Amino acid sequence: MRVIFALILALLPLMTAAQTQNTWEERVMFRGTKGGQTLRILSSTDGSFFAPIITSFLAQRPDLSIEYFVSGTAEIDRIFRQDPSQFDLVISSAMDLQFKLANDGHALAIEDVTTPDWAQWRQSLFAFTTEPAAIVIRRADFAGHPLPQTRQDLIQALRSRPEVFRNRLGTYDIRHSGLGYLFATQDARASETYWRLMEVMGNLGTHLYCCSGDMITDLQNGKIAVAYNVLGSYASARTTDTDDLAVILPADFPITMMRSGFVSAGTTQPGHAGEFIRHLLKIQSAPLDPGAFPLPPLIPESGSPPQSAITLGPALMTYLDRLKRRTFLKEWISAVIQ
Repeated sequence: MRVIFALILALLPLMTAAQTQNTWEERVMFRGTKGGQTLRILSSTDGSFFAPIITSFLAQRPDLSIEYFVSGTAEIDRIFRQDPSQFDLVISSAMDLQFKLANDGHALAIEDVTTPDWAQWRQSLFAFTTEPAAIVIRRADFAGHPLPQTRQDLIQALRSRPEVFRNRLGTYDIRHSGLGYLFATQDARASETYWRLMEVMGNLGTHLYCCSGDMITDLQNGKIAVAYNVLGSYASARTTDTDDLAVILPADFPITMMRSGFVSAGTTQPGHAGEFIRHLLKIQSAPLDPGAFPLPPLIPESGSPPQSAITLGPALMTYLDRLKRRTFLKEWISAVIQ
């Protein structure tokens, strides 16, 4: 059954006072052919990635519509906590913030969901992708030089040609990006190489970004030569038709996050919201149409999570402790912003 999907620009404020303060990166309305009730999804994933997923869901449920809001990972946590009743589902790449929301009682338990134990938490938080953090470089700036395959390789490349890379490096501003903070803390836990790299990048001058998309854009236009800890899925999608950029998954200790979603405990439509979670998990494992799930699937051919995957568990909240976060950010600022 055909589903009409219409894009609505976020020009008008939402009806509640709480949401009039929010500026959405995207706000899209997907209408089923029969209209009916509307599910509201708060997400950090670009609408272009989720449009096929939502469209395939509405093809089975034409009596529903979906309003899809996109914001940054840290903003999602703030917006949702401000008024949880305003959204039916929350989807984010910031695993630690998602886990804390679920642990704080904001996620509704869903029964009869088929997914591996390692990809869910107490039947209330569900992972549905595995996506690595990548180093993305402009090939033109490495012409005649080997591409870095590890963080140490990158350190050596930056130190050997500072005139090429000065003020042409990019990474997340982890003070404001939930995903950037997650990647940084996981990096730091894995090896001290992370801090050496941050010091080198700080000495050369590094542009700080909210999100992967902006970093990739500046790589493509030549403003920066290297972007560190970019979402691999976004980078791969933007480099499909060009050889100008190289996406490198570090061979020393790759970091892989799992994008996750949950049904808000305050939803007025638990049945419909639960159906969407089931659809999300089903379509990623065996999509009838390869284009219906344009994100890296949760379950690889091996059926096991990548060894580099960040796991869903209480350890995710370690660096959300206020004192630990303050200490980590102070060290990061000292290294990167100097």
